[in-house]
Amino acid sequence: MNAFRLANRLVPRTMGAMRSSSRILGTTNAIRHLSVPATQTTPAPLDQLGSVDHEYESTRVDRVAEPDRRAFTYLMLSSVQFVYASAARLLVVKLVASMAPSAEVLALAFGEFDLSALEVGKTIMVDWRGKPIYIRRRSAAEIEKESQVQLDHLRDQEADSDRTIKPEFLVVVGICPHLGCVPLPNAGDFGGFFCPCHGSHYDVSGRIRMGPAPLNLEVPPYKFISDTTVLIG
Repeated sequence: MNAFRLANRLVPRTMGAMRSSSRILGTTNAIRHLSVPATQTTPAPLDQLGSVDHEYESTRVDRVAEPDRRAFTYLMLSSVQFVYASAARLLVVKLVASMAPSAEVLALAFGEFDLSALEVGKTIMVDWRGKPIYIRRRSAAEIEKESQVQLDHLRDQEADSDRTIKPEFLVVVGICPHLGCVPLPNAGDFGGFFCPCHGSHYDVSGRIRMGPAPLNLEVPPYKFISDTTVLIG
């Protein structure tokens, strides 16, 4: 009885396993039939194709004429660049020439004066660029006196040696720094210059010593081109 029951239990399991195996084998055979290797084919030659592109032959660059075309192109570009460069150079030259001062302007910018006839202790007035210029020929005593002035006694502190190139000659602009009046030479409490407008007194070095002027008389740019010839400007 027990053997019969055991056989009844094993027979269904065996049949199920056989059915599963049959299904797996069927699936494998189907996959094999589907995975057929592709056949390798050799492409046909180009001349056997139905559509051949001949556009290259009709539009290709003519290699024989290309060097001549390049030479002509370079020649034209060089010519245009030369014209532009010449025009730019001419424009720059004209611009520089227009900015350069004329002979009349240069003549007014500099003033050359002979001081050989100027006596010691005397002052002359000359014109330079529309400004009055005082030139005084100082004595040895005046030079000594002005060189001994202490700077802490001055409003605008400048040494006499810093205001002259040759101690014998004093060259200053004859315009008062206060309000632009023209001071009188050889006048004032210090023997140099006196401004009658508001009472500023300057010494023989052109330095402010008393009055409302805030600064000394200006020293223009100048140099001596000989012992007694001064070039102002």
